Amino acid sequence: MGDNMAISDSRGLVVGDDGLARPAWAAQDALLRDYYDTEWGMPVRDEQGLFERLSLEGFQAGLSWATVLRKRPAFREAFADFDPDIVAGFGDTEVERLMGNAAIIRNRRKIEAVVKNARATVELRASGGLADLIWSHQPERTPEPRNAEEVPSTSEESVALAKALKKAGFTFVGPTTVFALMEAVGVVDTNIIGAHRRGASGVWS
Repeated sequence: MGDNMAISDSRGLVVGDDGLARPAWAAQDALLRDYYDTEWGMPVRDEQGLFERLSLEGFQAGLSWATVLRKRPAFREAFADFDPDIVAGFGDTEVERLMGNAAIIRNRRKIEAVVKNARATVELRASGGLADLIWSHQPERTPEPRNAEEVPSTSEESVALAKALKKAGFTFVGPTTVFALMEAVGVVDTNIIGAHRRGASGVWS
């Protein structure tokens, strides 16, 4: 970042030295800024991509997103690039191996949740698949927050999606975690009006 960074108190946006306005969380360091500028909020519609994002959102619970993002290469290596078919075959041996991997977040419940969710992802193919389930909960309208305080953390759709995922055998999928997923993969656009990525996904006009 640069010394010319300034915060807009009225919107809660940070204007970088490049003149672009970003939410505060995306202006903390270069990694988060690049993630926001190139990836966050862009549509993800493939099963493997959505399974990865769902898994990482689960690991993020209680931690900063920056921590998870920095460890993402290690997560991908540890979980076979989040291939649901491979991860679904993980057993006690693989879980213990992952618990000994210092490069990832070593939380047994979260690791076991990824394995369980991989199996649920595979089973869900018989009834449309993970992508169809997630995107079927796209709202008719996306939020239009004018400032940081108006950015929601859950929605009626995220509550319904969390319920549907749990019914399908998924875990670590509460409404807040699911809403963060929906934001990350373009199902909703919660960019503050005035942020340079508002509308960038092409999902919302």
